[in-house]
Amino acid sequence: MTPARLLVRPQKIALKGSVPVPSDRSVTHRLLILAALSNGPCELRGFAYGNDNLSTLRALGALGVRFEDDQKGTVRLRGVGLAGLKASVGEIDCGHSLTSARLLAGVLSGQSFGSRLVGSPRLARRRMGPVVLPLQGRGALITGEASPVHVGDLALPLTIDGLQPKGRLAGIEYAMTAPNDHAKGALLFSGLFASGPTVIFEPVVSRDHTERLMSELSLPIQTAGSMVSLHPPADPLAIRGFDVDVPGDITAASFVLAAAELVSGSNVSTRRTGLNPTRAGILEVLRAFGGRLTVTPKGDSLGEPWGEINAVGSVLRGTKISGEIALRTLDEIPAVCALAARAHGVTEISDVGELREEEPDRVAALCDVLRAFGVQATARPDGLVIEGQPERPLRAARVASGGDHRLAMTAAVLALLADGDSIVDDVDCLAVSFPRFAGTLRALGADVEVQR
Repeated sequence: MTPARLLVRPQKIALKGSVPVPSDRSVTHRLLILAALSNGPCELRGFAYGNDNLSTLRALGALGVRFEDDQKGTVRLRGVGLAGLKASVGEIDCGHSLTSARLLAGVLSGQSFGSRLVGSPRLARRRMGPVVLPLQGRGALITGEASPVHVGDLALPLTIDGLQPKGRLAGIEYAMTAPNDHAKGALLFSGLFASGPTVIFEPVVSRDHTERLMSELSLPIQTAGSMVSLHPPADPLAIRGFDVDVPGDITAASFVLAAAELVSGSNVSTRRTGLNPTRAGILEVLRAFGGRLTVTPKGDSLGEPWGEINAVGSVLRGTKISGEIALRTLDEIPAVCALAARAHGVTEISDVGELREEEPDRVAALCDVLRAFGVQATARPDGLVIEGQPERPLRAARVASGGDHRLAMTAAVLALLADGDSIVDDVDCLAVSFPRFAGTLRALGADVEVQR
């Protein structure tokens, strides 16, 4: 099929309206795994069909978990308990999803059967050492290939040998040198199959979806500051079945909110958006730019708070983003760059070196996109510096996403502010996180066309 592209015309009217956003991908991955390991039927409502979450769902199906999908946003799974997973007939394909590969590595490390995790060529360039090494430290029989990109690191495929009959992983105390929610999640999931407690220390608390969900499902988990401990449940049917409405993804919402802040006169709300404080750094960043924002909490889903976020067109000023706030805004940095492009003054973003390990290097790619639209941007080893251009329209451009869904959305937002029609090539990648992104912008009044 011919790759899709977006034709984005300059925005001549304000964006207006209230829109939903896709379900939170990070939460959904973990809900799917916990549902698979539960003791009964589970129902996930609001499932958004992003390719990454589908990779986890299909992997669980390959491991013997039955599920039904009505193709309208409701997925039902029949949990098999902690002792009920079955060996996959073949390799388990994680597609492009790093989260799938890393979290499933934790689950599969505790099984009596062997598994092999594979993924796309792009995923095979991502680092697996941060997950494999701590799992090996608790006795997991897991090995990876030498990374083709990161010297001394590991990559997919991962080979996971089954434990000896009645064998179990050991308890572990693990101190992370850097916060990493994937490594933390993999250790906690593997801890469900261990013979002793799992105790993890982080220098700063990374996103805590795994802890929140496990706690709400009455698993023996405790947190204190940046420490989390899990005692393995004695009962293989310890995880009860559950029904849940999945909260919306604040990362997806950030691009919609950024567009609203940037287009004069706009007034836009995103509904049922996740407000987990370990993920919601973008709200503080928007305010640091001078953006006008209203957050209305509405409820929670298995410990995950959600609500409505309203943003209106604002005059922005450059700011500095670093440290703990940068960690909590890591996935939203592309949207932040769009804001910085129109802010008065200079915006400095640091302590986001992890983005340079993406495929492609997301910092370098963001600089290329910004420059294409006439915005000065300079890459640094751990971030970038952007000189805002608020006084005149951006330069219309034709850019390619490079297969990165967030770069595609960043370019589309910038294109709304250009002096002519812009084209964003290779946007099939939007299916990873926001399949209806173009339609959502159109619902708000943007002139965006999907072309093949």
